[in-house]
Amino acid sequence: MLQIRPVSDLRNKFPDIEKIVNTGEPVYLTKNGYGAMVVLSLEEYSRLTDGVEAALDKVDRLAAEDAARISHEEVFGKMRGKTL
Repeated sequence: MLQIRPVSDLRNKFPDIEKIVNTGEPVYLTKNGYGAMVVLSLEEYSRLTDGVEAALDKVDRLAAEDAARISHEEVFGKMRGKTL
């Protein structure tokens, strides 16, 4: 079930929020009725970001082995299917 709480609950009802995030579910916090942030457990955050971190590590290793460099215009141009 989607958990949406006011940001004040982070201070006033921390144990309740902690129980929710420890089940693997995020808690969406609002401020003045608008989305402000999402609270996740460390395990869930790691699960979401581990693939990105591994990919960045791989790219860093590849870049260290190759002296060729390209500009951001070339990268984004290729991503958009354009050749510069």
